[in-house]
Amino acid sequence: MTFEVRVAGQAIAFDCAADETILDAAERAGYALPYSCRKGICCTCEASLVAGRMQVHSRWITGRSDAVLMCQARPCSDVEIAPKRIEKRAPSSRKTLTATVFRMARPTPEVYVLTLRFANGVRVKFQAGQYLQVLLPDGDRRNFSLANAPHENDGVELHIRHLPSGRFSARMLQTLEVGDKLTVELPFGEFFLREGERPAIFLATGTGFAPIKSIFEGALRRGDRRPLRLYWGGRTLPDLYMAERVAKWADRAPWFSFVSVLSRPGGDWTGRTGRVHRAVLEDNPDMSNVEVYACGNPLMIAAARKDFATEGGLPEARFYADAFVASGRSEMNGREAG
Repeated sequence: MTFEVRVAGQAIAFDCAADETILDAAERAGYALPYSCRKGICCTCEASLVAGRMQVHSRWITGRSDAVLMCQARPCSDVEIAPKRIEKRAPSSRKTLTATVFRMARPTPEVYVLTLRFANGVRVKFQAGQYLQVLLPDGDRRNFSLANAPHENDGVELHIRHLPSGRFSARMLQTLEVGDKLTVELPFGEFFLREGERPAIFLATGTGFAPIKSIFEGALRRGDRRPLRLYWGGRTLPDLYMAERVAKWADRAPWFSFVSVLSRPGGDWTGRTGRVHRAVLEDNPDMSNVEVYACGNPLMIAAARKDFATEGGLPEARFYADAFVASGRSEMNGREAG
């Protein structure tokens, strides 16, 4: 059985099967809704149900209801929704393929940089800021952001935080060797820089830096001049594991600036301290004319979303986020931020 999904206040409608999520149906129809984890955890895909009836897990929702997860919601009738935003997008062209471990580095004891290569002649188109899924032998999956720029599309670079209980980072990653094979599917995600001239502020915690690295290195290659500013937060200095590279971006590009923020600095630290999103507000009390891209710890993202709107006047539609939450069936994945 198929139902119609209408978007409130817009001339947009698409079909959705009863066993299909609203998010999947929108993508199939060529529309993009905000999302990140696709597991019903990060809340990025929340929208309002204006009319109709939906099922979310074992719960049925009828009539007006806010904060409905579009990655989990399935229609039980024709429905009308009010998402945070909806954008026209070409239908997904994801690929599932085999990648070979090309290089493994460990810039800190807590972070791995894993480089994978595709077969000769194979390239995969993606947008800077998107992520892939590693398919595990039992069908479970793990999400990892793409840290390489889109022009480097004969393989991928992944930044993976070691988690003692992580099935991939603490088990599979420990035994991987150069030449080993992994099955991956890509691309996923709506965390990419939108076109325009408005200044953009990025904030990251820990390995939330990975997709931002992809975005900035792509912008450098294109010769962009749009004002971009990165706030990168960590507990201690080693959490900013590629700070030297970021400093080189700032030297090359006058339109780019970088602020590092530590919450547990050592005695020799002379930079900013505290919560990274509060540093953003201190420097940008009026956020009514900027875009914000936040990646990493979901608690940071939730606090930034709230405080930027209430204190800085940031419109909800200009807050883009990728929360690093659990992507497997039972454990945290390597996108967990520090």
